[in-house]
Amino acid sequence: MSNLGFGLMRLPRRGLMTDIGQTCTMVDMFLEAGFTYFDTALIYVGSEDATRKALVHRHPRESFTVATKLNASVAPTEASARKQVRTSLKRMGADYIDYYLLHSVMSGNRNKYDRMGLWDYARQLKREGTIRHWGFSYHDGPDLLDELLTLHPDAEFVQLQINYADWESPTVHARANYEVARAHGKQIVIMEPVKGGKLANPPAEVARILKAANPDASPASWAIRFAASLDGVLAVLSGMSNIEQMADNLSFMRNFKPLDAAERATIRQAQAALGASGIIQCTECSYCTAGCPQEIPIPAIFSAMNEHLGNGQNVRARELYAQATSTGNPASACIACGQCEAACPQHLPIIDLLASCAKTLE
Repeated sequence: MSNLGFGLMRLPRRGLMTDIGQTCTMVDMFLEAGFTYFDTALIYVGSEDATRKALVHRHPRESFTVATKLNASVAPTEASARKQVRTSLKRMGADYIDYYLLHSVMSGNRNKYDRMGLWDYARQLKREGTIRHWGFSYHDGPDLLDELLTLHPDAEFVQLQINYADWESPTVHARANYEVARAHGKQIVIMEPVKGGKLANPPAEVARILKAANPDASPASWAIRFAASLDGVLAVLSGMSNIEQMADNLSFMRNFKPLDAAERATIRQAQAALGASGIIQCTECSYCTAGCPQEIPIPAIFSAMNEHLGNGQNVRARELYAQATSTGNPASACIACGQCEAACPQHLPIIDLLASCAKTLE
């Protein structure tokens, strides 16, 4: 059995709140199928509270493992950064954390993790028994990853963005980062195997290729199995948002079979089609919107634009754009401050992309 992980970032919603009833059902299905790895984070709004209500208070502590994260980017001081673990424990109602990560390390914030001594702090938390294992999630290139793993050889695992769309990406560096981590002997937690849902609903040509190869397999199953077929994988995180997504994932991961040669050839065809589609490679994490002074709904705008770029649905793209900007500012309101680009884990040229969206959809 490959270790499917339940990513708790995109939980089902009821209005503005997490749908705890549906989340409880999904947690139960996941555990009953034999899976145990749950991933949350301090900055995922409502996620740690939902973890307490749906998981920690309803199941024996030894029946699951939980991962959460320390995010230096939202900590103004070293003391506030170190306090995050206590906040997470309280929110989750847990007395220890199985896997603790320094969150979203990249060149733009690496010095802050160093300056605050958070690498040593993670080691201290493990010695104290507050956490069982420590590592970091990473969004940058292979050179910095190699440097960090050389400086911190006792990091037990690395969380990397890996999916077939990003495997050869010159900005995400999925293959190169995977190879560096494995060269250092690290286990890997895979995030974004479905690229924020993009590979669950891929451009029309990609969907056609996958359906021709296996009419019964969902597009998401191809993406998750691609990631899970790699060596050294501790968990493949899937951010499931409803019971149907959970049921689909369990249908092919419960008795997991790695991709065979013919299926790998199909993935190569899909990669080629994706490269030709020109869609915006946004995962809708919304890190870009947190500090946007213009309150532009950037991920929703990009999603609308992708209907035009990936599927040629120009009318639908404008409809989605109108919906996205009905409660926020349009793409043309961008003042090019650059806050969004500094926060983007995908390293997208957001300012230029917004200008293109404004020209096409407004």
